[in-house]
Amino acid sequence: MTAHDPLTRAQTNSATMTAPLLQLDNIDTFYGQIQVHFGVSLEVPRGEIVSLLGGNASGKSTAMKIILGLHRPRSGTIRFDGRAINGLLTPQIVRLGIASVPEARRLFGDMTVRENLLMGAFTRRDREGIAQDYERMLALFPRVKERLAQRAGTLSGGEQQMLAMARALMSRPALVCMDEPTMGLSPLYVDKVLDLIRTVNQQGVTFFMVEQNASLALQIAHRGYVLQTGRVVLSGEAGALLGDQRIRDAYLGGALAAETAS
Repeated sequence: MTAHDPLTRAQTNSATMTAPLLQLDNIDTFYGQIQVHFGVSLEVPRGEIVSLLGGNASGKSTAMKIILGLHRPRSGTIRFDGRAINGLLTPQIVRLGIASVPEARRLFGDMTVRENLLMGAFTRRDREGIAQDYERMLALFPRVKERLAQRAGTLSGGEQQMLAMARALMSRPALVCMDEPTMGLSPLYVDKVLDLIRTVNQQGVTFFMVEQNASLALQIAHRGYVLQTGRVVLSGEAGALLGDQRIRDAYLGGALAAETAS
């Protein structure tokens, strides 16, 4: 068992458990001369689902990239489990306990579902633990189990998203970063993916989710942050944000208001 077993995490001292698992502190990010983030600060408490909301070009996906070491902020600090991770390479960050489910899922299309799933454990050397987690993923994602010999590129969008989630969990992460997990999915698979996020979260895995669909994100999240042109303009518990008129006007529109009134 490692320190980041998603189903049976090792206990840590109380001081560590009360600190945020992930923290962005006063982050400024640039692409060349173009500034994308302006003093962005946010926290992801242990055991929670935190959603980062915002429209196109708000800086959401860039936030995911800097957490994963794919792009470096010019200033500010990113801390994971109390440790500054600025400057670490992506494989080092994965080994610390952060996994990613990217927006485009980025599966190896010509490889089988089984091969893709096992690729999630590429940083691990504990064969027995990998075998145990492999069986756990098959139990948790039965559609993945049904498709093991199939090439990943032939799966439906919803099946690919499930495989991407299962692959991420094979690293035994403490934190899973998900970029637009519901984008392009049918309503049936949207519900399945959200249910799986809830289930895995209840088993001890923390989620940081970038999502443009505020209604869906806030219905499963514990808390949320709203980015607008690279600045955090709103934050709070998910239920409060869902009822905030500013969120309704900017992101939810009249449909949710009508649904709430009915």
